[in-house]
Amino acid sequence: MDAKSEKTLPLKKAYPFAEQDGLAEEGARIRDMEISWDRPYVSSLRRGFMIELFQQHGLLSAFKEAHWPYGLTKAGEAEQRRSLKIKSQFDAYVGGTSSDEVAPSADDPEQDETEQFAMESHLRDFLAKNPERMEVGLRLYSTPENEGIEFPVDDGRIDLLAVDRRGKFVVIELKVSRGRNKALGQLLYYMGWVDKNLGSGPCRGIIIAKEITEDLVTAVSRVPGVTLHRYKMNFSVEEVSTGGDLTR
Repeated sequence: MDAKSEKTLPLKKAYPFAEQDGLAEEGARIRDMEISWDRPYVSSLRRGFMIELFQQHGLLSAFKEAHWPYGLTKAGEAEQRRSLKIKSQFDAYVGGTSSDEVAPSADDPEQDETEQFAMESHLRDFLAKNPERMEVGLRLYSTPENEGIEFPVDDGRIDLLAVDRRGKFVVIELKVSRGRNKALGQLLYYMGWVDKNLGSGPCRGIIIAKEITEDLVTAVSRVPGVTLHRYKMNFSVEEVSTGGDLTR
């Protein structure tokens, strides 16, 4: 993939760029840092750190022009914000808090959409850590540049990209709320992209939703290699500490 088509900030070019601009120590610290938290993002987190580093030293625009032209587009700006958001979530985690704890105002018209997005993100992260819950032998696909979670493709991102026990790609699309009827078309595009660009085809596709509509079942019945899965949410309450037994 050449520089013009790279959807995510190229870390292999970011580290030398930082070094030549007097930031060798900072770049090496980001490259070699031990990352341990409750989410599967690793490369995206390092990108967030590098973007912030370049911003702080006024180098981000120069880096984009030289090594990441995609970053100058609107889609690239969105990718930049995504990486910075992941970094802020990591900072909150390290600080003992969670960015997910910040709830929108009750008067916010986008509250429902925000909550649904958060729920879908939690579901995605859970399945990324536990792919065998979907299928025995399934594992998350990853490369040095990208994780199999929100895997970047032309004009979009695959929620989860996995590999089955036969070594075949499996494209997984998650739908928590609205838009389920558009899921099939989106999934088929991603499947076609994977077959064309990653090989080992034909790949399979999985749609995971809370509700599976009859029209979606009918549509999928005519598409080989696509299956539907319904997820169920289970909640439990665990005591963490107590101030003493007052029932006696």
